[in-house]
Amino acid sequence: MRNFIFSFLALLLLPAYMSGQAITGKVVDSKGIGIPGAIVQAPDSKTSADTDFDGNFTINAKSGEILKISMLGFEAVSLPASANMSVTLQESDDTMLKDVVIIGYGTRKKVDNTTAISSLKGEEITKTKVLNASQAIQGKAAGVQVISSDLPGSTPSVVIRGLGTALGGRTPLFIVDGMPTENINNINTNDITSYDILKDASALAIYGTRAANGVIIITTKKGKGDKVSVEIESFAGVREPLKKVKMAGSNKYAYYTNSALQSTTFSQDQPINTDWFDEITRTGSYTQNNVSVSGGTESIKYFFSLGNYEEKAILNGLDYGRTTFRNNNEYRISKKLTLNQNFSFTSTKSTPKPLDAFTNAYKQSPLVPVRFADGKYGVSRVGPDGFVSQTGSAFNNAGNPVAQLDFKDEEQRSIMLQGGLKLDYEILKSLKFTSQFNGEYYSWKQYDYADNKNIWLAANPNKVESDYAKEFPNANLNTLTKGREQYYNWNLQNYLTYNKVFAEIHDIEVTAGIETSVKGNREKLTIVRKNVDTNSNYWGLKDVEYAANVTSYKDEVFNEIKLASYLGRFQYKLMDKYLLTGTIRRDGSSNFGKDYRWGTFPAFGLGWVISKEAFLADSKTINLLKLRGGWGRLGNQNVPLNNQSYTSGQNAYLGGSILNQGTTISSQIDPSLSWEVTEETSAGLDFELLDNRLKGTFDVYDKTTTNVILNTKPYFTSGITNASPAHVGEVSNKGYEISLRWDDKIGEDFNYWIGGNFSNNKNELTGLKDVELTIQNGGNLGNGQNTKILDNSSVGQPLGSFYMYEYAGFDPSNGKMLYYNAAGAKVTQDALNTNADRKYVGSILPKSNYGVTLGLAYKNFDFSVDGYGTAGAKVYNGKKAQRFSGENIEESLAMDFWTPNNLTASNPAPFNQVPVASTYYLESGDFFRINNITVGYKLPLPEGSFISSCRIYVNAINPFITQKFSGFSPELNDDGNPYNLQGVELNAYPTLRSFVMGANLKF
Repeated sequence: MRNFIFSFLALLLLPAYMSGQAITGKVVDSKGIGIPGAIVQAPDSKTSADTDFDGNFTINAKSGEILKISMLGFEAVSLPASANMSVTLQESDDTMLKDVVIIGYGTRKKVDNTTAISSLKGEEITKTKVLNASQAIQGKAAGVQVISSDLPGSTPSVVIRGLGTALGGRTPLFIVDGMPTENINNINTNDITSYDILKDASALAIYGTRAANGVIIITTKKGKGDKVSVEIESFAGVREPLKKVKMAGSNKYAYYTNSALQSTTFSQDQPINTDWFDEITRTGSYTQNNVSVSGGTESIKYFFSLGNYEEKAILNGLDYGRTTFRNNNEYRISKKLTLNQNFSFTSTKSTPKPLDAFTNAYKQSPLVPVRFADGKYGVSRVGPDGFVSQTGSAFNNAGNPVAQLDFKDEEQRSIMLQGGLKLDYEILKSLKFTSQFNGEYYSWKQYDYADNKNIWLAANPNKVESDYAKEFPNANLNTLTKGREQYYNWNLQNYLTYNKVFAEIHDIEVTAGIETSVKGNREKLTIVRKNVDTNSNYWGLKDVEYAANVTSYKDEVFNEIKLASYLGRFQYKLMDKYLLTGTIRRDGSSNFGKDYRWGTFPAFGLGWVISKEAFLADSKTINLLKLRGGWGRLGNQNVPLNNQSYTSGQNAYLGGSILNQGTTISSQIDPSLSWEVTEETSAGLDFELLDNRLKGTFDVYDKTTTNVILNTKPYFTSGITNASPAHVGEVSNKGYEISLRWDDKIGEDFNYWIGGNFSNNKNELTGLKDVELTIQNGGNLGNGQNTKILDNSSVGQPLGSFYMYEYAGFDPSNGKMLYYNAAGAKVTQDALNTNADRKYVGSILPKSNYGVTLGLAYKNFDFSVDGYGTAGAKVYNGKKAQRFSGENIEESLAMDFWTPNNLTASNPAPFNQVPVASTYYLESGDFFRINNITVGYKLPLPEGSFISSCRIYVNAINPFITQKFSGFSPELNDDGNPYNLQGVELNAYPTLRSFVMGANLKF
């Protein structure tokens, strides 16, 4: 048998042996640092190879055959093949000369670019093992704030150069391989080649009405080389909360609550001490396995990838899984005609659990057992003996979070299909035509089963089933909600690109085209039924008596939205040092009235490559120095639109008698409602110094949205009651950004880098037209208290600012909390005026963001660290601010509160009234976190090994944090809306610490 296997392998390897031998070598730069990703080609043997992380390569070629070695940013060389080759590539005259950035509908050499673009390579994205690529860029791009959550399947908020809208959409436009899309949860980060962030208006105007919040262009991998290359990555990790909040134990809780009640309701010697957070959580785990196959011939290049992600979240019962498949092919039909095809499939499955279980775990008393001795769920009732029992008096309104998770039975599944075709035809050597069609289809389904009867019995352990029927004779035994949603989108682009150099000094590129985007009809169906069979196999609607069993039937269809566009861009370079870019786009959207659906969005950019001037041509210190600047106008079409509302059942009276009933219109229409328009002026400086070891950028910008849509009050005499959206606001964002990075080498085997970025932004609602806004309260705590407001008084404040009473300490004579009123006097809670005494006290929006990175490589070892921080933000401890009576308290409060014997305590006396929203619960949101630590080792493999490369690594994700906030996490995104619970820790998923081990294999 063994002889047969050897013979079989020999037969397989015979063609390779006959065509040549394994030529090994290493490709390095002028400093001797290995160059990864360089292409080594043997034209005679028709083979190729890529260099690995250290620049090493192995190629099957004949000895003496001429090999071609090339790499972006370096001069290509041709050398005869020999054993143990050493190849040195020289950088181009300007190291940025061939470095390319994606600019939308094309590419541009970085040195020729006049706009602000942050480009990240795929290696930077995959280094941090997270589900969504936007989580991985946190701290890596100046001027880009990423607020993420470790909740499986959640979507991070990405804010580019500040928040420009109050009620409209805040999400950047994502372009994935030419397809506009709403988010990138469906993309496997291992499939990404580059992640380009367009930041200033000069770069963004080419996308018109969709660009005001920034544009992120993602390019996925393609096939390369002329042999089959297989890459496999597999990792597994464990997760735990990065920070916990220490709660009071049973005895401290009893003492504090007795003090609040001024009675001995609870015994001081409790037999139960439940840690509710531990009871609802577990050690989380997640795994990911990816495999990709790529290669090519002269006529086709192909790339296939398959990935699977599985996570058991820290919240008991919350599981998430995602499977992705991608296929990108390039067909060279002729010398002039190329066809690119891309296709991706993503399937997700999750079992959601209510996040308010975290709040209930915080609030529920440690005296309550998870279950009583007879197996029934514990409840917050205290008997006359001072101990918790199934009977007695309720002492708080917090539920049993373990029961809450156990009874939650929900599942969600989704499928996303994306694909497209791109045709490039070379009409002339300098003129190319591109036609690209992309489409996506999304389908989602859900069930949510509520066991109403048993949920009630769990909350009333002293009751039996017959009691439920007696107290609620017409109540549902159970309720089943089933949902369906689907949509499709498509996009068609046709454009021409003309590029030509005249007289060797005039470099001109012109792009002109048309585009059509369609967001198809979105359909959503929700059906609620009662008293279904407990067996899920019988949850279908066949033979269901609708009138008797269906309690709610909701079928929604949302209008199709069409966007027609004309676009043009002119780029001119004179003598390789004077740069000019002009852009114009005209968009028409079906979203708006026919007289207001067309808009024009122009922009221009200027650049000067100062280092090309004669006075710097011989400088050995300054390798690159470029000044750039620009102006542009952008649009945001994701805005609240006119909503004609009607009120029925209105009565008209005549002489005290009802004349008739009717319906009236209760809102007014603004026919001029259209997109919000933003104008931005910016300038920047790019530089490379000291043999290109020090690289950096500096940018400043001034961005203003002058027609922000806000809700206004109708005129009193109109008889209309509902608010109406109108273009009445102005929002300003001003700031600057700095990025620096140092790369160097010590000796032959040790190279290192250190870098960082810092950005500062001032956000402000700068003005309103002569209107009165409808008061919009936000940040609702669920206890009658709000933490935010948007009205006429908000002018001069950042968007989403906290609005509340200012805490003034407590009265030393009785321990009652005091607050400053409008006159600056200290008053009690009962003396506060509802609105007059509140004030603006900060915003969730940080004034500054910063990131740091450092790393080194020594022989086969590599090590890197990335960190991220914010400054100037405020966050609100919402779960702490919900306490009324009988809920648990933090240990820090239980250890030091006012009593007649402790007049100098740091905390007020216990109280039994709903706490007002005040700065007592408002804390600093400043933090600095180490986002990722990676240690890798590349195994030395014998020459000719079946495995060409094997790297093993360990990652620590979010291992350390320095924060001032006393809660779980200062990074509180919620749904990304600054006027909802963003910045409020209430029903929030904790930030997690993860430890990962994995391996990368190449064949």
